Amino acid sequence: MPAAVPPHKTQRAVAPAADRLRMVELAVAERPGFRAWDVELRRSGPSYTIDTLRTLRAEVGAAARIVFALGRDAFAEFETWRDHAAIFTLCDLVVLTRPEQPDTLALAYFPVAARGAFRYDRASAGFRHGSGHRVTLQRVTALDISASDIRARVRAGRSIRYLVPEAVRAYIETHGLYVPSRRIRQVE
Repeated sequence: MPAAVPPHKTQRAVAPAADRLRMVELAVAERPGFRAWDVELRRSGPSYTIDTLRTLRAEVGAAARIVFALGRDAFAEFETWRDHAAIFTLCDLVVLTRPEQPDTLALAYFPVAARGAFRYDRASAGFRHGSGHRVTLQRVTALDISASDIRARVRAGRSIRYLVPEAVRAYIETHGLYVPSRRIRQVE
């Protein structure tokens, strides 16, 4: 799901929304259970996770399990997110380990205001929110891959093969995305 206007990434060049949506479609095309969703592109203004989760919850209903995955680096800044405490009431969170970030999950890493709403859950080796939703840690192979690094590699003329699905790599190359000569809009 590409963001229309990412609130935490101001002053950054991004590819046009239609291109970013197409790359997501290509990335998930052969992955059952995944789909590209343009909900944030159809909304005006900044793309806040809380708004997207509320829209998804309304679409799938209260009984459906929603799992929101985010990097450990993003979780470290979670208290700066709009209405972050409400996010815990809408879905389970899976925090993915990232290089240069702690590979543990402790209550001390949670936003201060939210800590009282969680209890350690031995069954999931994570934390259960009062709403019943969980926050767990998923250790992943320590590959330092990020969207900003991929864009920088393309700008520098370096290969991104094996860092993105082949269909996405070909799309970026074919459409000249992220290269200095292509005019791109600035997110404000």
